Amino acid sequence: MLYSENEVKKKIQAGCGVFYFYGADEAPLRRAAAGVEKALSAEDPQTTVLDGPTPSVEEVVLAAGTISFFGGRRLVLMPLVRPSAYSDKDLQELCDALRDTENAVFILTTLMEEKYGKLHPSKREQKLIAQCEKLGYCAQLARPNRNALQSMARTWAGECGARFAPGVEGMLLDRCGEDQFLLQNEIEKLAALANYGEITAPMVQALGAVTLDADTFDMVKLVCSGSTRQALQKLNTLLELQNDPILITGALISNYLDIYRAFLAKKSRRALADVAKDFSYTGKWNYRLGNAEQTAARFDRRRLEQSLRVLQTLDLDLKRSRLDAKLLMQKAVCELGLYGTGRRT
Repeated sequence: MLYSENEVKKKIQAGCGVFYFYGADEAPLRRAAAGVEKALSAEDPQTTVLDGPTPSVEEVVLAAGTISFFGGRRLVLMPLVRPSAYSDKDLQELCDALRDTENAVFILTTLMEEKYGKLHPSKREQKLIAQCEKLGYCAQLARPNRNALQSMARTWAGECGARFAPGVEGMLLDRCGEDQFLLQNEIEKLAALANYGEITAPMVQALGAVTLDADTFDMVKLVCSGSTRQALQKLNTLLELQNDPILITGALISNYLDIYRAFLAKKSRRALADVAKDFSYTGKWNYRLGNAEQTAARFDRRRLEQSLRVLQTLDLDLKRSRLDAKLLMQKAVCELGLYGTGRRT
C-alpha cells in the first residue's frame, strides 16, 4: 500500500496500535513518523524511543508492556528498524510483541534498498510488512519524482516566507541532487539571502550547494561548447574548495562514461531505460542519462574514446606522479577541450 495522509488520520482516530512506514528515502519516512507522533502526542502519552537498527525484543517488550503513569497507552518509536538484521527467531518474537501488546502504540520506519526505481524487500522485511498490515497501518513512501520535488521546494520556500523565480527551483534541484534534507537546508539559506522575497538564479549560483557530479558535468558542457577557459575556472574553484583531485577526476570519468553509454545506445537504437538497467543506475537516472544523451550529440565515437583515454591517463598520473595535481588537471581539461569541439567525422 502507498502512503495516504487521509488513511493515516483515519487510523489515528480509530486507535490503531501499529504504524509502519518503509521506503528508499529517509526524509519522507521521518516526516510520516513525525506526523503520527505529533498527532498522538496531543493525548500526552509517555514516549520511548528505541534507536538503532535492531532494538532487542526485551527492550521492545519492556517499553511497550509498562502501563503508562497517566493510564493511557505508551508511544514507542522505532526509527530505521532493519528487519533483515534480526534472526528468524528474534523477528518472530518482535512480531509477537507487536501483536500482543495492548498498552502501546508503535511507530516503526525502515529504509529499504531500491533497484531500477522499485523496492526489493528481503524475506524478513516482507514478514514484518505482512504482520504490520494485519495489525495496523503499513505503507510504502515512494521516492518523489522531479516534478514532486520541485513542488515540495516551492512549498518549503513558501513556509520560509520566500518564493522562487520561475524555473529556479529546478536549477536548485540540478545542483543539490535529490537529498531532501539538503534541499530544505539550502532553501532556508536562500530565503534568508533573498530577504524572504524572490529567490533568483544568481542567488542559487552564488550560495547553493552542489554535488560534485553536477559541477563536473557543468565542466563537461563548457568543454563541449568550446568554453575551455570557463571550464578551467570551474576546475580552479573546485580545487580551491578543497575537493580531492582524484575525486574530481572520478566524477569526470563517470560523466564521460554516461555520455559514451548514451552515445552507443542511440547508435544501436536502445532505450535509455535499458542502459540504466544494464549498468545499475539508480535515483534520477532518466535525468542524468537524458543530459548525457544531449551532450553525446556533439561527439563521434573516436573523440569520445580519446577523451576517456585522457581521463584514464590523468587518473593514473595523479596516483603515481609527483607533478603538481593542479597542472595535470589543467592540461587534461585543455586536451578534453580539443576533443570536445572537434569536427565530427
